Amino acid sequence: MNNHEKRALCALHSVKGIGNRTLWHIKSAFGSFEKCLEADSDQMKAINLSPEVIKEILYLKHNPEQLKEWERIQQKGIQVICFEDSDYPVLLRSISNPPYVLYVIGDISLTENLCVAVVGSRIATAYGKMASRKFGLELVQNNITVVSGMARGIDTEAQLGALEGNGHTIAVLGSGLDVVYPRENIRIFKQICETGLAVSEYPLRTPPDAGNFPARNRIISGLSKGVMVIEAMEKSGALITVDFALEQGRDVFAVPGPINSKNSAGTNNLIKQGAKIITSVEDVLEEYFVYNNESEFKEVKQQKLLLLDKKEEMIVECIESQSKHFDSILEETGLEIGTLSTLLLKLEFEGIIKSLPGNSYVKMF
Repeated sequence: MNNHEKRALCALHSVKGIGNRTLWHIKSAFGSFEKCLEADSDQMKAINLSPEVIKEILYLKHNPEQLKEWERIQQKGIQVICFEDSDYPVLLRSISNPPYVLYVIGDISLTENLCVAVVGSRIATAYGKMASRKFGLELVQNNITVVSGMARGIDTEAQLGALEGNGHTIAVLGSGLDVVYPRENIRIFKQICETGLAVSEYPLRTPPDAGNFPARNRIISGLSKGVMVIEAMEKSGALITVDFALEQGRDVFAVPGPINSKNSAGTNNLIKQGAKIITSVEDVLEEYFVYNNESEFKEVKQQKLLLLDKKEEMIVECIESQSKHFDSILEETGLEIGTLSTLLLKLEFEGIIKSLPGNSYVKMF
């Protein structure tokens, strides 16, 4: 799309009442956004634009300052990518109701990478935050780009992990790119813009209204090969992303949580319904990569043993190749119940041990 057409598009998209579906409708009816701006009220009525929208467009046409949205966008270093542009994300083209326009800051070519979304509760527990940051870090260390919504909790931790791993992450906002939400994530947002990609389908000055986020979630899953859920209640926005993922034919992964945690009720239910259970990054890698060099894969695991602290080493030494019950580990290590439970979960996430039915554990290598 040429810049004249994009200028008209951006001007129209700044009009109250013109969202994604209306943009598609205008494009289909007029053939171009420039022709819509040139149209009179009768022509706009003929394509069933609402009286409120027609009034706003007519006001726009007679106020030159309002037509400068394209210039304001460029001044902020934002790119405008439309559905017919060659750099529009390939995976996103195939979803239902794709965004006609994307406003982006950063490297759009990152959407060509293998991308996995990490989503979950905004009110994350310490367990959820630990798991999310760990997976964000390890995914990028294995050349997977992390996609998330930069919301509080799980989203933020996953993207912090990706940044700490010097990898790439894509943030999909439910507001305009000039309205960072939550405000405490401004520093993270700037880092993502410099090393990754920030994306929104919403024009400048769009506030983070609650209604924006369910629609935003279809883009998170749409850009990704798979969606990983870490901590989600039975009714959670993260599960909306899962619904979109299933509709779009994406893989769904779920990280198990404590059976008495409300924050993990949704993720545990996903596992019951057939989502792939994830306890280590290898569970994701085996879906997308083939390890041709088994000894190299084992070496990666052996390196993990060198990073254990004394308590973790004691637990690993206690657990043999055959299963050992929690009570036996507790007695042999002399650790407190809470400490042992936390360390066992961490070791399982590292892929060093595995939990078995009956509260038993086995060493994996």
